[in-house]
Formats: sequence, C-alpha cells, structure tokens
Amino acid sequence: MATSPTAGELRHRVAFDRRTDADDGYGNEQASFAEQFQVHAAFRSRGGSEAVVAARLEGRNVLGVYVRSSAQTRQIESDWQMRDVRTGERYAVKIVDAVTDRRWVYLEVSTGVAA
Repeated sequence: MATSPTAGELRHRVAFDRRTDADDGYGNEQASFAEQFQVHAAFRSRGGSEAVVAARLEGRNVLGVYVRSSAQTRQIESDWQMRDVRTGERYAVKIVDAVTDRRWVYLEVSTGVAA
C-alpha cells in the first residue's frame, strides 16, 4: 500500500450506500441503495482500463480511496457503492482493506461497472 494520506488530501465528501431489498407492492423484491453515512476521503488515481462490452469500447476509471478508520468505515463491504456527494459520481467498491493500517481504510473503487 502507498503512503498514508495527509489531512489536506481529505478533500472529497463521499457517501457510502448499502444495497437493500424493498417490496415493490406486487410481491417482487426490488434492489436499491440506501445511504449509510458520509465521510471525507482522499482520492488517488490507479489508472484506467478499457473493456469491450456489446462490441463497444467502454472506459473504466479505477481509484484508490482512503477514509479514516472508524466503526462506520470498517463496516464497508465490496457490494456497497460510493458516491461523490459534490459531483454525484457513483463508484463500485471492489476492494476493502481495513486491516493493514489501523488509522485508514483503503478502498479500490471503479466507474463503469455494476455495483
């Protein structure tokens, strides 16, 4: 893992959403996301990639994200999604590392993939 971020790098306000199942009134389960909490985060680019989906080239942006370790942030799982509160951009959480550094939770998130 790279060096830990400084307090000045925690410029982004992000919200973490957990998948919930709700009844649509007709007996069907409908999946949606419900916001759990918001925190400040440091973004670090991990590069991008391209994938061919349905004969089209689709770009994906991969970010390394650091958030301060807390009881809330240690609950994040790889089936959650992260939202940038300012821009509304949604990211699928792929990797969660809350063990390596006790002060930080490291996440690897990406755009262009299903959460």
